[in-house]
Parts: sequence; structure tokens; C-alpha cells
Amino acid sequence: MVENQSDNIENKENLTDGDKIIDNSSSSKNEIDEKNDSSPEEVSNINDEDLKNTISNNDARLEQLEKEHETLKSQYVRIAADFENFRKRQSRDQDDLKVQLVSKALTAILPIVDNFERARQQLKPESDEAQALHRSYQGLYKQLVDVLKQQGVAPMRVVGQQFDPNLHEAVLKEPSEEFEEDFIVEELQRGYNLDGKVLRHALVKVSMGPGKLNSQEGSEKDTVEDNIVSEEEPSEEN
Repeated sequence: MVENQSDNIENKENLTDGDKIIDNSSSSKNEIDEKNDSSPEEVSNINDEDLKNTISNNDARLEQLEKEHETLKSQYVRIAADFENFRKRQSRDQDDLKVQLVSKALTAILPIVDNFERARQQLKPESDEAQALHRSYQGLYKQLVDVLKQQGVAPMRVVGQQFDPNLHEAVLKEPSEEFEEDFIVEELQRGYNLDGKVLRHALVKVSMGPGKLNSQEGSEKDTVEDNIVSEEEPSEEN
């Protein structure tokens, strides 16, 4: 009897402890359920705020990157334009330098051409030996002229043309019944062009026009007569 009673007491205590364990587990479960019941709205609010902040930060960053991109783009365009201008300027300077060097070399050759032409006008070969020499001379002159043509050199044709200070240099002026005033009467030294530009100005004689000589003689005659009259007038008064 005593043993049974002790067993019953122990069972009651165990049941009591079990009930406590069951109660504790049920209470924790209720707390979790309460948390689960309240968390979706709070979590959604937090997520919305985080999303807005993230979007705002991304927009600001995107705007900053776009500004940096525009700045770099404008710098690139400016540098590219400066480089293109530099390239064109260098190419133009090289072309100008090349033309200057070629012009200087060809200008030094032109007096030789002048001497060839003077010799051709003066030489009158009569014997066979002189004619053979003359043919050799003509061959050399032709080679020289061909080289000048290959380099773009062309002689000016000035006789009968109106005087142009950009192309011609007037050395003499004389009256002419054949040509009007400011027209070229004679070529004293041939001028040359290089690719359409003046390589050497032509030395020319320019017409003063018809009747200029007579008018000058008339003016000189009138001056002489006036001087004679002025000298005779005092003697008449005396």
C-alpha cells in the first residue's frame, strides 16, 4: 500500500512537470504565431523604404555618371578637333615647305634656260660641224625644258597682254601706235608659272599708248615758247 501511494505521488509530479513542458511549448508556439501574424506588414514597410532608398541612390548615381559621361565626351570631341586641326596644319606646312624648296631650286635653274635661249637666237650654224654642235645644243635644251615641264613649270605668254603687276614687272615704257596704253609691247625676260602660281615675274616693256610722244613734244614746245616770251617782255618795256 505504501509503495503504491508513493508511485502515485511520483506519477502526479511527473504529470505536473509534463503539463508544464506542454504549457511552455504551447506558449512559445503562440509567441511565434503572434510574431508571424504581425511581421508581414512591418516587413513590407521596411522593404518598401529600402527599395525607395535604393532607387533614389541609383538615380543619383546614374545622373552623376551621365554628367561625367557628357564631360568626358565633350573633352574627347575637343581633343579630336584639336588633333585634326593640328594634322591639317602640319600637312599644309609640309606642302608649303615642299613648294618653297622646289621653287627655290627651279628659280636657280631659270637663268640657265635664259642663256640657252639667248645662245639659240645668236647662233647661226653654217658649216657641218657647227650644225652638229647646234643639234647637240638643241637636244640639251629640249631635255632641260622637258624636265621643267614635268615639274609643272610653264612659260608666260605676255606680248599683247594687258599689264598685270601680279604677273609682270614693267622695266620700260614707250609710245606705241600698235598697242593701247598699259599693254605689253615686248618681253625682256620670260616669266614662268609653277602649277598656276608665279615662279618668276616677266620683265616687260609697256605701251604708253598712241600720241603720247606727240603730246610730250607739244608740251615741251609750249614750254620753250613761254620761256622765250617771258625773256622778251622785259626788253620791250625798257
